[in-house]
Amino acid sequence: MNWGDAPAWAAFALSAAALFVSIKARQDGKRSADASGKSADAAVRSADAAEATLADQRRAAQEDRWARLEAERPRADVVVEYVSGDTWALRNKGSAPARAVTVGERDWPPGTERPAGWELACGEAKAFMMAGDMVHPVPTQLWLTWSGQEEPVAHAVPLRTPRIRKR
Repeated sequence: MNWGDAPAWAAFALSAAALFVSIKARQDGKRSADASGKSADAAVRSADAAEATLADQRRAAQEDRWARLEAERPRADVVVEYVSGDTWALRNKGSAPARAVTVGERDWPPGTERPAGWELACGEAKAFMMAGDMVHPVPTQLWLTWSGQEEPVAHAVPLRTPRIRKR
């Protein structure tokens, strides 16, 4: 190459400029690769979060379905009613039969037989005697269990209400 050759110097300048542009492009490519790697990691994290959210939504929907089915399920609802004198009744006000209805021993006055193992259809009532005395008064509550309700539940014993006779 001759130092006086202008086209050669122009070619040299252009090749130096091309080298500079290629080095800058390589640096930008590395930054872009790093950024796209970070973007790819962020995309994976976002997809994982979306999957977890979807799983939570499905679990919540399933729990709602189970709760709705449980609420709609027919149930027995046993109550204590006063009949007259020393006679009370257990009545099933629920939408399902009450099986193995039992009055617990807790607070039960001695000397009378406790209802145990009774079957009550929907709306059905069965009477029982419960007499108290000065030492063991009629309780204010009875502890009942039945099939599907194994844990004893307190039920209020209604007060004896005198019947007014018409003259």
